[in-house]
Amino acid sequence: MTQQVQHFIDGEFVTSTSDKLIAVTNPATQQVIAQVPCATSEEMARAIASAKAAFQTWKEVPVSERARLMMRFAHLLKEHQGEIAEIICEELGKTVEDAKGDVWRGIEVVEQAANIPSLMMGETVENVARSIDTYSYIQPLGVCAGITPFNFPAMIPLWMFPMAIACGNTFILKPSEQDPMTVNKIAELFVKAGAPKGVLQVVHGAKEQVDAILHHPDIKAISFVGSVNVGQYIYKTGTDNLKRVQAFAGAKNHMVIMPDANKQQVVNALVGASVGAAGQRCMAISVAVFVGAAAEWIPEVAAAIGKVRPGHYSDANAAYGPQISPQARARVLSLIEQGKKEGATCVLDGTDCVVDGYPNGNWVGPTVFSNVTTEMEIYKQEIFGPVLSTMTVDSLEEALKVVNDSPFGNGTSIFTASGAAARKYQHNVEVGQVGINIPIPVPLPFFSFTGWKGSFYGDQHAYGKQAVRFYTETKTITARWFDDDIPVAGPNMSINLR
Repeated sequence: MTQQVQHFIDGEFVTSTSDKLIAVTNPATQQVIAQVPCATSEEMARAIASAKAAFQTWKEVPVSERARLMMRFAHLLKEHQGEIAEIICEELGKTVEDAKGDVWRGIEVVEQAANIPSLMMGETVENVARSIDTYSYIQPLGVCAGITPFNFPAMIPLWMFPMAIACGNTFILKPSEQDPMTVNKIAELFVKAGAPKGVLQVVHGAKEQVDAILHHPDIKAISFVGSVNVGQYIYKTGTDNLKRVQAFAGAKNHMVIMPDANKQQVVNALVGASVGAAGQRCMAISVAVFVGAAAEWIPEVAAAIGKVRPGHYSDANAAYGPQISPQARARVLSLIEQGKKEGATCVLDGTDCVVDGYPNGNWVGPTVFSNVTTEMEIYKQEIFGPVLSTMTVDSLEEALKVVNDSPFGNGTSIFTASGAAARKYQHNVEVGQVGINIPIPVPLPFFSFTGWKGSFYGDQHAYGKQAVRFYTETKTITARWFDDDIPVAGPNMSINLR
């Protein structure tokens, strides 16, 4: 009999009484590996009530004790990194190394949560007026919630609940119904680390369960990562119910390649950044903008990407795994065909990808388009597959216009040997995370994750003033210069600009 995924409510794993079950399938085989229940209204109410009750005692726990819980939790995650990665491989199809990286990036956030005492410090000013002193304290809100996507089933939940709980809140987590078993394992380790009963709840389901979170008056703040339409819905509905909401939504990330860049580093960077993780990540580089003579490198980029081979996670030589579902694969294939019809040149076509031994997998081979324009659907839509669109422009100014006219503002990068060009790009580009000779500029947890424009919906007071920084007006710059034998003109870059 196929196992049923359990909820984690009021300090224990419980079997749902729901008759609404969703199949969890291995995307490389279509084998049903579990069934995930959609929590009943009673189960949702019980989880929220438990979190509310636990908040009354958890908020009084000294911040140093909360930090030590996170230290123990980080230690257990490191011990069980391989085991968690195996679960990710089975239910999401990632390669082993990619799955381990998913877990590790989450561990880094838990380590940051262990630094919470210094982040919870308030402010004081003596004599703001004669004989009047002012003190401010950072205090938790109450019950917070997280709604997470399928593509990073360890990292993104670990972005959310450790920081919120370390700040003194309690937390309701609703993971993706497509790969729910990873979060259950993480919750098991959190209990083993010593988390008190009720501090973390895990409820499974789909839209109905999300709506319960959005409307329940006892939930004070919500964090979300996912698609644009859902992000807009969650932000609007949550804020209509007077909740604090941060919603990270879609992306269309551009890499600008200047003709003075190191060609081999550009080629290597584009291979991993475009098709890595099967393109199923919001920080993927899906558009490469070649400036001037750099356009001559497009055939070499396509040839290098063409050597990348998807496969099953048991294959150590596989570069990436399948799409999460047949529906996701069909959508990617449909957009590829639409790109061809709209006049883009498909210089590398992955639509007929076959992986030996896994004929039923949701495979899409690496795909590269040239002659892409901003009017095409393959440019306008987030494909979320191993597809790279390439464009050519004559100048850095034209490249900046292309990027800034995009409705998204999640991440971007520029490859150049010119410090002046790098400075101009990072200063003028309207994107929250900027890489200088770095393909995917995701910052470490002690910096902000900084989506702009249509990639983010929220405001600066999410989670209250609780050391969980909100990101609307922060720009994070990650810089790495080329080897010393390549001339660099202009001043050195600051690593972080506020």
